[in-house]
Amino acid sequence: MDKKIKATEEQLAYANILELGMKAGLLMLIVTFIVYLSGLLPPHVPVKDLPMYWSMPVKKYLAAAHIHPGWSWLFMIGKGDFLNFVGIAFLAGVTILCYMRIIPIFFRKKDRVYGILAIIEVLILVLAASGILKSGGH
Repeated sequence: MDKKIKATEEQLAYANILELGMKAGLLMLIVTFIVYLSGLLPPHVPVKDLPMYWSMPVKKYLAAAHIHPGWSWLFMIGKGDFLNFVGIAFLAGVTILCYMRIIPIFFRKKDRVYGILAIIEVLILVLAASGILKSGGH
């Protein structure tokens, strides 16, 4: 007997958003890297200066390059080397979009526990991404 495993509606919805997000994020990474390589936007840290920063601990590098940690890169988005962060941040946020997409499905199916867990997951991911907690490398 051949048993086929079928994906649930919420699994398919999550996967569809994840696929679209991955493709959009990859395109952003490619485009912003081309902009960086082309020199259309000047970098904050000139390429010729990068070797002197490679061996530095992160805190010393940030101080030497006059870069603030966390979301301050948004204010430097006009620099070629910081423009690349757009695709990275987008890809990091795709999971949040995926969860937001499946929350209504859970509640429509009366799976309240999973719906509440998905809401909590979104809140935790948004809080973690916000930088409010100031943990980790920041």
